[in-house]
Amino acid sequence: MSKRLFVKGNEAVAMGALEAGCRYYFGYPITPQSDIPEFLSRELPKLGGEFIQAESEVASINMLLGASACGARAMTSSSSPGISLKQEGISYMAGSELPGMVVNICRSGPGLGGIDASQADYFQAVKGGGHGGYHIIVLAPHSVQEMYDLTVLGFDLSDRYRIPAMLLGDSVVGQMKEAMTPHPYSAPDDLPVKDWAVRGKGEGEEQKIVKSLFLGDGELEAHNWRLHAKYEQLKQHEVRYEEACLEDAELIVTAFGSTARIAKTAIRMAREAGLKVGLLRPITLFPFPEKAFLQATSRTKRVLCIELNNGQMVEDVRLSVSRDAEVFFYGRPPGAGSLPTPEELYQQIRKHYEA
Repeated sequence: MSKRLFVKGNEAVAMGALEAGCRYYFGYPITPQSDIPEFLSRELPKLGGEFIQAESEVASINMLLGASACGARAMTSSSSPGISLKQEGISYMAGSELPGMVVNICRSGPGLGGIDASQADYFQAVKGGGHGGYHIIVLAPHSVQEMYDLTVLGFDLSDRYRIPAMLLGDSVVGQMKEAMTPHPYSAPDDLPVKDWAVRGKGEGEEQKIVKSLFLGDGELEAHNWRLHAKYEQLKQHEVRYEEACLEDAELIVTAFGSTARIAKTAIRMAREAGLKVGLLRPITLFPFPEKAFLQATSRTKRVLCIELNNGQMVEDVRLSVSRDAEVFFYGRPPGAGSLPTPEELYQQIRKHYEA
């Protein structure tokens, strides 16, 4: 039985990556995610792995692309402006159908912004931040345990579907410490063999080519339809969310990541005050739990979306709920200086519950 550890969220990400078999890491330091490369620079060499502090974020994402094309499990991590620099490489990986783990421990923006927690990278992550209209898998942890678990899951999903995966956290879950239980990893039986990987052409072997450039007549259109079909598969099979107290709810609160932790306390306060409030927390931001929102709002017609931004996930919530449902929004944009308190969110719940 694994023993519980008291670790930072960023450390849990690094531990999950190692447990999942990641042996190659490429990155560049930026607050508030630097604990990840610090941990891996110490531990990866002990396992025979390779740690490279690249000269830039642009270099590190292209190193990830190269390692992935060779069939390796590899990872990079950064924070918001660093992820912006990686967008071209992520687009190339998506277009080349390459797996790979990307971690974004979000900070405030736009521009350099600050190191406060933010959820303003939602659009960038779930809408395909680079060019070409692609998607990647996006996982949103709200605890140190999920920082570990979803990192492991991200590697598996990325390999299964040949698509980059992103862990979208922020400085709250990255820097906080709490108990976490690591667990032994065994690869799922359904992970495909990487027979597409570029490992050198032996005698009599077919040449392997990994690319995102398709110049033949109709090739690029066919390629994009194939990618689209993959996104539809993800929507059918890989949606994850948490729900609580929806059976009798008269108001649904939705939030992701660190904000959901605060919202849970506010919901508990509301329940203790006799208010029938439920929770619907997306864990996969792409694929988004559209059907879960549609089903939940077939009965409960009021939804309060809470985010650490000016309103981003709320757009997907409004697209997913039933036609006659009403969606309210409460946000704290980056740079507000502090996180919302449970009491603050409780007042928002009361406001929209009694409206």
